[in-house]
Amino acid sequence: MVRHFMAALQKHKMCYALILPTFFLVFLFRYYPAFSGVYHSFFEWDGALLEEWVGFSNYIEAFQDAKLWRSFLVVIVFISANIVKMIPAIIVALLIFHLKSEKHQYLYRVLFVVPMIIPQIVYMLLWKFFYEPNIGLLNQLLIGLGIVEPDLPPMWLADPEWVIPSLIFMGFPWVGVVSVLIFLAGLQSIPNSVYEAADLDGCGILKRCVTIEVPLIMSQIRLSLVLMIIATLKGFERILIMCNEFGGPNGAANVPGLYMFRMAFMEGRVGYACALGMLLFGVILVLTLLNDKYVRVEK
Repeated sequence: MVRHFMAALQKHKMCYALILPTFFLVFLFRYYPAFSGVYHSFFEWDGALLEEWVGFSNYIEAFQDAKLWRSFLVVIVFISANIVKMIPAIIVALLIFHLKSEKHQYLYRVLFVVPMIIPQIVYMLLWKFFYEPNIGLLNQLLIGLGIVEPDLPPMWLADPEWVIPSLIFMGFPWVGVVSVLIFLAGLQSIPNSVYEAADLDGCGILKRCVTIEVPLIMSQIRLSLVLMIIATLKGFERILIMCNEFGGPNGAANVPGLYMFRMAFMEGRVGYACALGMLLFGVILVLTLLNDKYVRVEK
């Protein structure tokens, strides 16, 4: 067996030599930071000089941290909202797919790709201006319609009751560019024989969408669901930019990723932040395994 391995290595040595730099860079910038995070989660570490072994103290503190568990409740709300937000993307993908002209389909695909050129920071800052209480577009519209008083404009991102709904509404009409393209690719992979059988059975467009097309793109929906859950659990940039490092007023929109960021870079507790990261990794792993087990795709 060893001789066979050495022979294969000798035969393909140029291929292994070409992928070796890529493997080294992936290990250096992806795996090494992860291993370092696991190692330093057992230390009281400030990220520079102070490094003291504390064992499982960081994990014990994390399990007793009320702010951390409340942040998980907040992120569950965002995940639930993002699941609902997947529906418009599916509908738009179906509408584009059913365009009779291939040129129009191509045009809409290009139009959906163009917004990806805009940096996310610009996109977030535009929404932050939209919610600005004094000169923001939303309050100006509501004042113009006579819905709110000019002297008492809603403080959307500074009100504990409105900050989470405001962040959920962000991105309306919630047609995710990547999701639409993923669903559209799934629709285009459906064999023509399926549609021929549907026509013979007298299926209308609506029935065909519900009973044939949506079930046949469940693989793509499942992929988008996994990516969305991971991104929502890890993400905090939107809340940091729209609100602050505390998650808005009274920490109403504080999520685990933001809490970990604050512990590491604002309070200098990098070791504790590593422990939080390991707990977050465990939650993401469990949810991914549950999705793999219970979200079945049967065609």
